[in-house]
Amino acid sequence: MSALDLTNIFDKCKSQLNSNSYYQKLQAMPKNERWLTLAALFLVSQILVFGSLYLFFGKVAMIGFLASVLAGLATGVGALPAALFKQVSTSVYNGLLGGAAGVMLAAAAFSLLVPGIEYGNQLWPGKGLWFVAAGMSFGALFLHLADKKLPHIHFKDDLNEHAESLQKIWLFIFAITIHNFPEGMSVGVSFGTGDLNNGIVLAIAIALQNIPEGLAVALPLVALGYNKWKAVGIATLTGLVEPVGGLLGITMVATFSSVLPFAMGFAAGAMIFVISEEIIPESHSNGRSRYATFALMIGFIIMMALENLLG
Repeated sequence: MSALDLTNIFDKCKSQLNSNSYYQKLQAMPKNERWLTLAALFLVSQILVFGSLYLFFGKVAMIGFLASVLAGLATGVGALPAALFKQVSTSVYNGLLGGAAGVMLAAAAFSLLVPGIEYGNQLWPGKGLWFVAAGMSFGALFLHLADKKLPHIHFKDDLNEHAESLQKIWLFIFAITIHNFPEGMSVGVSFGTGDLNNGIVLAIAIALQNIPEGLAVALPLVALGYNKWKAVGIATLTGLVEPVGGLLGITMVATFSSVLPFAMGFAAGAMIFVISEEIIPESHSNGRSRYATFALMIGFIIMMALENLLG
């Protein structure tokens, strides 16, 4: 599927949305009334989601979904500098990406793989490692197939070369959105175990990792002439796919506890795939790679410390 194919899909979706009678009524409302209506609908949807999670899966699951929402919103926080600057220095950007890679590596190891093996050994003595390893393989394969089949641009592609092509920028944004889904799922899976501390540590890790992603989305849009706050809003929306993954992870693990070791391995495998395929190559692509290397070490140490202090 090419960039043109994706654009055609977006155009068809937009056309169907514009022809929807409810959407037309919403657009016909005065601006203040329209925003109040949208806010009310959002509030009702959140009450339904959080209430259902609390009733069916308990308090930890509800907190887990909230954590995945907050982790997703960190993408918007990372995009905020784009409202002030059109460019960020290479050293700062590489350092942020390197730190994000270190945080994710530590989170995958200490918050997903180690507890996944322990849970697996409780269910199947001596065999937990193999269930987690199988999950890791499927997680990496899932993102490999998504990478091949879904149209997008990689982190390591030079977006400045495509500054005249808005389609290319949107393909890159689509790539960020794809990668955010398994990250949200990892938070949901972690909370789905009932271990509040481990879930909080992982949610913090994902939030820290989302900050440079938000910046990577917003800066090219601002450079292309987008309204700076609209660019921040678009970056925030890419992170809000994480609660969807979080909800899936929570409900799947809470309903079928035996799938937990595999699910934790799957989430870790997907995260490690993103680190190796996208984040580390990007942090080394523009020179100043030593900054990224030391930032990776610092990020890993910070998450390792958090895991031990809160675990």
